[in-house]
Amino acid sequence: MSQESGVKNVDFNFKSLQVYQRSRKLSRKVYQLTETWPKEFVYDISSQFRRAAISILLNIAEGSGRSKSDFSRYIVIAKGSCKECAAIVDLAQDLELLLEGEAVLLRNELLEIAMMLEGLKKSLK
Repeated sequence: MSQESGVKNVDFNFKSLQVYQRSRKLSRKVYQLTETWPKEFVYDISSQFRRAAISILLNIAEGSGRSKSDFSRYIVIAKGSCKECAAIVDLAQDLELLLEGEAVLLRNELLEIAMMLEGLKKSLK
C-alpha cells in the first residue's frame, strides 16, 4: 500500500534475509510433501510438521521487528522448531511416509537453516 492510502510504510526487511527465504522454501516443501500423506495423518503428524515449519518462518519475521535481545529469543524459538521438524522427519521415515532420500534432504536443509539462525543470532550481539 502507498502512503497515499493513509497507511505508513512498514519495514519488512526480514524478507531480504537468506534464512527467511530458505525457511519459506522449506515450508512450501513441507506442505507439498504432507499433501500426499494418507488422510489418517492429517490431524497429527502432518499438521504438526506444517506448524513447526511455519513457526521457523514466522519467528524470523516477528522477531525482526523487535529489539536485538527480543529478536535473539525469537531465533532460539525458530531453532527449536527446526529440531521439532527434524524429529518429525525421523518419525515420518519410521512410518514410511518419507523415502530415505527425502528425509536426508530435509534433515540437511533443517541443519543449514539452524546454522544460519545461529549465525544471525551471533550477529545481533
